[in-house]
Amino acid sequence: MNFQLRREEVLNLAQLRAMLAESPVRAAQAILVAARANVPDAQALLGQILLDGQGIEKDPALALRWFGIAANGGHLMARNMLGRCHEHGWGCTANASVAAGHYRRAAEAGLDWGLYNYANLLATGRGVVQDQAHALACYRRAAELGHAKSMNLLGRYLEEGQHCPADPVAALEWYRRSAEAGDFRGQFSYGVVMVERGRIEEGLVWLRQALVLGNLNFLRVASQALGQAPQPQVRALAQEYALRRIQLEHLQA
Repeated sequence: MNFQLRREEVLNLAQLRAMLAESPVRAAQAILVAARANVPDAQALLGQILLDGQGIEKDPALALRWFGIAANGGHLMARNMLGRCHEHGWGCTANASVAAGHYRRAAEAGLDWGLYNYANLLATGRGVVQDQAHALACYRRAAELGHAKSMNLLGRYLEEGQHCPADPVAALEWYRRSAEAGDFRGQFSYGVVMVERGRIEEGLVWLRQALVLGNLNFLRVASQALGQAPQPQVRALAQEYALRRIQLEHLQA
């Protein structure tokens, strides 16, 4: 794709994302033009590339400022990203209470990621009074909106009967939906249940997908869990998880 960009030209979000994939440095210039033209999508995207250092020098503090500008213009994902910054201390001092306030506003406006992140704080009591029932309600609402990570967590609540009646049938359905939506934890959950139900080959397919997509922390825990499985095929897969974990540790080192 060949982009012919004049300084005064303002591209839309789809064009900016396409340019970002092809030429991050040129895209950063175009995103800045659009952000300065008061386009909230571009302002939020500028915050993201500043946070990631994609096509532009990494600057979490400046990212925080642009997320704030976009959020004040009504951009819900930017509001959610303000929460992420304050939760993790990106460009500011970490403050879970401030993060919770931003997540709550995004959640109340119906943003799936806002609901998910707010639920995480409610479930653990970080920055807010712990409230598992409210957390469950937020996860459920986000899951119903199609949020894959929330689908998996809703499945866990239903499987274990946490703060709701246990419903293994509904839990399995939410695990399946999470897995098919591409969440590696959902793929792992669904795979484990399939193995437990005797559908071992089907379960292994999902467990292998989770292996490919999973991050380092997930692989550490999952490899230990699979290593304790009674099925020899699953224990063998645990070794693949451990090898993948070692590869990622070396890459991060």
